[in-house]
Amino acid sequence: MGATDFRVGGKIFATLASQKQGYGNLMLTPEQQQAFITDLPEVFIPIAGGWGRMGMTHIILANASEEVLTGALHTAWKLRVNKNTKPSNKKRP
Repeated sequence: MGATDFRVGGKIFATLASQKQGYGNLMLTPEQQQAFITDLPEVFIPIAGGWGRMGMTHIILANASEEVLTGALHTAWKLRVNKNTKPSNKKRP
C-alpha cells in the first residue's frame, strides 16, 4: 500500500502508514494496548474506530524514547511470531 511496514513470517506487526501525522502503528492485543496507554498516555493512543478496538495502536513518534519504541516494537513482533507459530485449525484438502 506504499507505506513502510515491518513483517515477520510475511505478516505485518508495525507500519509507518501514519508517519506524516507523526505516528507509527503497532498491531497489539486490546489488553497490551490498554497497558501501554495506561503506562504512557502521552506516547500511545488507540487508532480510531474498529481497528483501535482490536488493539491497533498509534505510537506518537516524537514522544517515544528509543527504549520505549524498541520495547513496543518487540511486543508487537513477539505477538506476531506467536500467532505465526500457532497450529492452524484449517483442514487440508
